[in-house]
Amino acid sequence: MAVREEVNGFFIPSVTLVGIGAHKEIPARITALGGKKPLLVTDKGITKVGITQQIVDLLKENGMDCVVYDETVPNPTDKNVHDGVKVYEKNGCDSLITLGGGSSHDCGKGIGLVVSNGGKIHDFEGIDKSTKPMPPYVAVNTTAGTASEMTRFCIITDTSRKVKMAIVDWRVTPGIALDDPTLMMGMPPALTAATGMDALTHAVEAYVSTIATPLTDACAEKAIKLIFTFLRRAVANGQDIEAREGMCYAQYLAGMAFNNASLGHVHAMAHQLGGYYDLPHGECNAILLPHVEQFNLIACVERFAEMAEWMGEDISGMSKRDAAERCLHAIRVLSADVGIPANLTELGKRYGKDVQKKDIATMADNAQKDACGLTNPRCPTDDDVRRIYEQAL
Repeated sequence: MAVREEVNGFFIPSVTLVGIGAHKEIPARITALGGKKPLLVTDKGITKVGITQQIVDLLKENGMDCVVYDETVPNPTDKNVHDGVKVYEKNGCDSLITLGGGSSHDCGKGIGLVVSNGGKIHDFEGIDKSTKPMPPYVAVNTTAGTASEMTRFCIITDTSRKVKMAIVDWRVTPGIALDDPTLMMGMPPALTAATGMDALTHAVEAYVSTIATPLTDACAEKAIKLIFTFLRRAVANGQDIEAREGMCYAQYLAGMAFNNASLGHVHAMAHQLGGYYDLPHGECNAILLPHVEQFNLIACVERFAEMAEWMGEDISGMSKRDAAERCLHAIRVLSADVGIPANLTELGKRYGKDVQKKDIATMADNAQKDACGLTNPRCPTDDDVRRIYEQAL
């Protein structure tokens, strides 16, 4: 462990509830925070499957009215945030409930920043730019991957620049986080796979981060072990409640790791694919992960060797370097097993997008400016980043 002349922070929600039936605590918890009329931020998919109405009914049964904003899109935009602010203010809301995966949570965080601090969401790009606390805020998770229900990260697409803005601010950490596996039972296999691989990326990047600590290391280790135990099962059978609950804990622990150790160039590069082509974040991460970590391997061989063992690889008698390579092998096999596309070209075709080589230079330039890259264990040149994108095509 490297000794640094700095103080290491550790950021998590004040209260976290994990387990079957946790969502029933929503009314009591938002009331305990001082909320009386929350804005419920979610998306059309959650509304379509009936979860939004389930939460609205639960609130009404407990004497609480709420306003629903379900216009969040995948890779939420600045327009999403500002439209949500208008709904919040027009209806006299005083608190926030976010319901869904990373998109709903990020959109809700953005709304909270603007209603509390004023200005535009763009004003908060970077680290700790807010000056006033968020409204009372409960984050209810329906996927097992992003951990946005417990982090200080908020990722919003700037539609004019086609860039994902990374907002890292301790004030956007939800007051209360809820992870209820019963709300995740309806997740289709593809979404289960994508969010699970997102969680794995969080754990791996946090473990090799330049600002990792014993606290974040412990979280990353347990997250990796849980993901390799439960993700395949959750993808194979969405009604496997043990696997769903195991992934709740896995993604939350991965969130604890990266929320405090930050991330690396997998996320820095994936953000550009999301901003440029509107491709799904989890699958972008999954495809880029082995390519970026192959580049990073020489910076922390021992750490990759340790992760290989946590992933179930038999590394007895191997050199550290050979054991480290087994980590990358395990990642590739898991990704293939759960149905992640083999490369960015295949991913683009799945979503009707054309990922083109001509765009790589622009994306690489933007990736080099992304705050997530600051803690990558190896410092890539512009050419290195372009080369990794090309390898992933």
